[in-house]
Amino acid sequence: MKQLFFVAIGIVIGLAAARQVARTAPGARLLAEVDARTKAFTGAVADGYRSREAELRTDV
Repeated sequence: MKQLFFVAIGIVIGLAAARQVARTAPGARLLAEVDARTKAFTGAVADGYRSREAELRTDV
């Protein structure tokens, strides 16, 4: 339970820090770049998943 508390505190602090960084122009650019890279990564993972799933379905 104690670990969950510290995880929750870490998330709150991280969100507060990201919000402060986003208020500056360089910080906003940084967060936009991180967001774009994250979306590209998750898109690639999803494409790979769909590709592998289709491959497995054709083998059955």
